[in-house]
Amino acid sequence: MTSNNGNVVERYLRQNRQLFGDEIYVSFEPVQPDVIVGSESLTEFEESIHDCTRCSLGERRTNFVFGVGDPNADLVCVGEAPGADEDAQGVPFVGRAGRLLDKILASINLSRNNNVYICNVLKCRPPNNRDPLASEVEQCEPYLIRQLDLIKPKLIVALGRVAAKTLLKLDSNIALKDLRNKQHDYYGTKLIATYHPAALLRSDRFKRPTWEDFKWIRSILSTEG
Repeated sequence: MTSNNGNVVERYLRQNRQLFGDEIYVSFEPVQPDVIVGSESLTEFEESIHDCTRCSLGERRTNFVFGVGDPNADLVCVGEAPGADEDAQGVPFVGRAGRLLDKILASINLSRNNNVYICNVLKCRPPNNRDPLASEVEQCEPYLIRQLDLIKPKLIVALGRVAAKTLLKLDSNIALKDLRNKQHDYYGTKLIATYHPAALLRSDRFKRPTWEDFKWIRSILSTEG
């Protein structure tokens, strides 16, 4: 016996075939991961999740790396995951790359305590600093989304190719140069991509385009203000 739902599906398919032939046309809207609700502040939220073991990274971390900065920031900088220094201290971007990021922010009159918040997609360090796995992002990204919901920034800056492609759900082979100089959207908030500070430490050729990106960031924040 066919259920009512089965009848509806069968009728839809029959009508679709009459109109369009054997091809079926469907559309997909981006689905936001489950958002964590309940906490009224970043401090409360961090306290509620700092013991997380939703993925295996939680079992091997030294510290849960939640984020740092102004809880009412207009700008949120997002990397892909904590490194060794971050795992040791429980604070994002504290090594050489972090110190360089602080200098870059200072060049546009910002700091991690002044209208900037800094965090990562993942809150725990992957082994050997490998790229985040899709399963890890699936478990951890709702935490980032809740952070952004509490902060309500005007702009997100994805630091590096891995962070950008992870947030934008893009092909793993895409180059950062193809993502720069464009305004993207991350669940309703503007997002732009620039080079990770670690890339600047490896090669001077990334310094000029990064400076151009941060001048644009300054302009966007000024315009939005």
